[in-house]
Amino acid sequence: MKKLLSFALACLMILSCVALAACGKKEAKLSATQEIIKQAQSMTLEELAKKAIEESNGKTFYGVGNSSRGKSALPLFIEYLQSIDSSYTMEFEWQQPKNNKIFDQLTADSKKATGTFAMTLIQDGNQIESKMVQTGVLDTFIPKDWADANGVKADEYEGYLALQTLNKVFMFNSTGSKTYTNVWDFVAEGEHGLYMDIDSELVGKNFLYMLTKDEYAKGLKEAYDALPAAKKSYIDTAVAAVESDAKDFGLGENGKYALAWIKLWVESYNAQTDDGPICNTLVDKSATDQFGLLVYSKLRSVTESESVSKNNVKVAAYEDGYTGFGGYGYCHYLFVTDNSPLPWTACAFIAYMTCTVDGFSAWGKDIGGYSSNPTVAAGTEEKYHHSTSGNKEDGTYPVLNDRGFSWWKDRLIIEDPEYCASVAFTVGSWIELLTKYKG
Repeated sequence: MKKLLSFALACLMILSCVALAACGKKEAKLSATQEIIKQAQSMTLEELAKKAIEESNGKTFYGVGNSSRGKSALPLFIEYLQSIDSSYTMEFEWQQPKNNKIFDQLTADSKKATGTFAMTLIQDGNQIESKMVQTGVLDTFIPKDWADANGVKADEYEGYLALQTLNKVFMFNSTGSKTYTNVWDFVAEGEHGLYMDIDSELVGKNFLYMLTKDEYAKGLKEAYDALPAAKKSYIDTAVAAVESDAKDFGLGENGKYALAWIKLWVESYNAQTDDGPICNTLVDKSATDQFGLLVYSKLRSVTESESVSKNNVKVAAYEDGYTGFGGYGYCHYLFVTDNSPLPWTACAFIAYMTCTVDGFSAWGKDIGGYSSNPTVAAGTEEKYHHSTSGNKEDGTYPVLNDRGFSWWKDRLIIEDPEYCASVAFTVGSWIELLTKYKG
């Protein structure tokens, strides 16, 4: 009995110590910018705008992003602030680093007590997580109005704030007789799709990572099952070659089909430096039977001529009977820099872009980019009519009739930063070897 009593007392003492330690443990101290974000997340856009006016009137705002259109959005933001206070003025500069230098630029700027850049619009969830968020370089701000539109609470939302999801889709030149009715057709023997090299734009590598996620690997298996027997033998050889790799990486039962598609794709695609040249090639009537995987919105910049037309290409996923995914989706994310010189203005600008149709218009005016705010997405469609944008007075171009994110979301491989990070070492290293020995 004494031993039992002693044991019970010892347990109580241990529990008491744990409880005291828990009570004494303090929450991680917030930075000055994080304190502002905490306040900002309970404020409306108009309330944030007034804070921005107080903070940045007469100053210069520096932003940096993967999209050049931040430069187009900032003047509209300034006009919005001037509608509240006509005496408000602000200069601005927007930079767009090339070749993934944005991460180095933001890291270098973070070493300063007060940085140069107030905020960023950035892509590649894998590197954002490892190089920007975990290191404390960037802070997430969730606007109250955005959270309300999405039916969530700003201070409870987990994840990054996406301005938009963009899609890269399979398109093919339709001046010949060749058709693509299954996603495996793009990696069939003899095919060489035009594609922006994965070392030039890393979201393309994230797309390949995502194929190994169970839900997407299952879709590839289902597309494989739908193929006629004559088309399977070439694929079967690739599946057999990667089966042991799929087991080593701990992938699901259909992981070998994902690796097979990746292997065939990486070994066959025709590497390009940018999506613009890919689009220019495909819309020319001389590009018979060629295809590419590229940003959908590039089609809007095509100038019609005798040999060039938007009617020379088709979006594969729009074709009747098409099986499998039709492309991939990735996000532009918005962050406030942790050492932001103008944090209130940064929060207001982010709220303006994600919570108003005018704020999103720099991107929303074109097809292929979808606001993360359902209210803004609906307003954008009402304003620009993307679902019928191919039916214009200057010609009819069915390929421009964007079916919208509600249609595309189940037909795209959509980037998940956490999953990409989880397979970057295993699947990522394997892909590196494929590219190293390509050709």
